Amino acid sequence: MIQLWQPYPSGSHLLLSNIFCFEEEKEQSFDILDRSRGKERFFFQQTPWRQFSNMNLVADLLCLLACLTLVTCDRVYVHPFNLFSFNESDCDKPEKLVQEGKMKTIVPVSIESQTTPAYEDDLNDKDTLEPLSLNGWGKEEPGYMKDLVYILGVRFYSMLRKARQGQNVLLSPTSLYSSLVSFYLGASNQTALDLQGLLGLVPPSGNPDCTSRAVGSNFLSSLRTIESLMKSRDEELLFSKTLCLFSAPGIPLFELFMQDLLHSADAFYARAVDFTNPSEAAKQINAFVEAKSKGQSKRLLTDINPSADLLFAVDVCLAVKVKQAFQLKEPQEFWMDSNTNVLVPMLSIMGTFQYKTDASGTFSVVEVPISKTALLVLLQPINGSDPEHVESELTWQSSAWLQRLSPREIKLTLPALRIEDSSDLQELLADMELPALLGKGADFSKISNTNLTIGKVINKAFFKLTNDETDQAEDPAAQKEDGVYLDVTLNKPFLFAVLEKKSRAMLFLGRVTNPLHEV
Repeated sequence: MIQLWQPYPSGSHLLLSNIFCFEEEKEQSFDILDRSRGKERFFFQQTPWRQFSNMNLVADLLCLLACLTLVTCDRVYVHPFNLFSFNESDCDKPEKLVQEGKMKTIVPVSIESQTTPAYEDDLNDKDTLEPLSLNGWGKEEPGYMKDLVYILGVRFYSMLRKARQGQNVLLSPTSLYSSLVSFYLGASNQTALDLQGLLGLVPPSGNPDCTSRAVGSNFLSSLRTIESLMKSRDEELLFSKTLCLFSAPGIPLFELFMQDLLHSADAFYARAVDFTNPSEAAKQINAFVEAKSKGQSKRLLTDINPSADLLFAVDVCLAVKVKQAFQLKEPQEFWMDSNTNVLVPMLSIMGTFQYKTDASGTFSVVEVPISKTALLVLLQPINGSDPEHVESELTWQSSAWLQRLSPREIKLTLPALRIEDSSDLQELLADMELPALLGKGADFSKISNTNLTIGKVINKAFFKLTNDETDQAEDPAAQKEDGVYLDVTLNKPFLFAVLEKKSRAMLFLGRVTNPLHEV
């Protein structure tokens, strides 16, 4: 990647594009280890931010072409960031208000309260909120977000798959990324810089306090736009996202921070919980979340750090009824390993789908539209390989396995799915050797005017795939003669991803080892 740095006059800044190299049809992605300021910081899929001087167009193009000659790959892809401008004074305003003590705060009511607090009514009245600035960025198709979401999402998946050998795995890359952006909005100083590095951002001015609200708010808005596209025109699917903040009694939270979070979810709640009694606190939180999700989300927590001041929880649910799917009359065998099988309900879908087999012959990929706005990508180990082998061999840093598929007429048979999983960002960051990022020494002075100890950061994901019983499709076996279509049957462990169709951003990523196990 190429990074160009030049000053831009009058205190404003411009964002330009990220330049990636492709060689032999594979995207090259690099990890950069920054040892500045005496500590190691990881930057994943670093996104260069470019500042321009008031040079003429010819000089600018010559500069760019000169830099491109340093690239030895076959072709160059310019990542489609839109130019995004803002003033220093706009970014400094929240920080100045914090320093002057003028930021409004809210003290959440007890989780035991039976009435809806007034501040929650005010926050959920979205018409009264300060609108998020889109400035030509959020108004455009947010396809550029998929790269940032993907590279961090697969990092987290790699951590989970190693810890859960032989088990189902499910996470939401968009939800995890959004959670980190939320903490980025509440961070200051070195903590903000470290979060920028993890998220793949580089501040145009080098001042994290200048960029956090402007950039963070736009990222949350873009992520929310992607999620909104999922359910905007779709009767076949139900998508919901609930965000909860649980704080220790008496802890004030800045209203501006809570407003930012509100834009990132369908429902937002803030309650006070006594963490000093961990078992009772976990019981109260689980009951609260289950009630708010109408029984959809259960067992959010098992334990709590009694010294925590703030607990963050996101619950993302997607249920899809595939209209063109036919449920087989009898349960079919699903082989968890070479010696163990279970009988599971199976769906059959036939049509023209995108398909490929990798060059090494270890896996195949089929991409199926499961609704107007969602794509299901299924990765099946073949020729004697298994998911663990494929996962270890797959170049996760590149999304090449999702690309260059070709249309094929396919009869697809796969299990009906109901999977939920929960992960703690604190544990994932610790596994990535970044335990201090949200740790006790972190600076979250834009969340509260008190020193906060962040507890668990829970991201729960739920995915359900069934056929539409009210619009039962014809049995695919009766539609075409044998040999006309390629028969793809997923009757052993496989990987899957759910993409938003327009941006191709990855909302879910998982592994199925036993379709009968929900967790």
